[in-house]
Amino acid sequence: MESSNLCKIRNLYRAIAEMEMQLERTFGLNINEAMLLCLLNERKELLSGEIADELRLSRSNTSKVIVAMEKGGFVRRHSDKEDSRRQCFRLTREGEKMLAGIHCCDVCIPEIIKNAIKEQ
Repeated sequence: MESSNLCKIRNLYRAIAEMEMQLERTFGLNINEAMLLCLLNERKELLSGEIADELRLSRSNTSKVIVAMEKGGFVRRHSDKEDSRRQCFRLTREGEKMLAGIHCCDVCIPEIIKNAIKEQ
């Protein structure tokens, strides 16, 4: 790997860390919690394993994120209709409101992140 690429990755990492700190200060959410809101908004309902796979988190970390979001009233769980041992998760109205607030807020997205998003 070229050192210039490593420096670009470092700068991107720093920008993401700064954005996450701003997200936490403004909304009290970390990046994984905010990404869970976005994911459930897009997919409507998911199993915990599906959430872990989509967010690329361990099952343990996924459980912590889900529990935090349930305590905040942003996510609700219920038993799967086909297999009651499986738990499904979906956004609550409060979760939808929080996500709408994030979209309307002045969370500053640094240029380096904007440029990375454009490339996707």
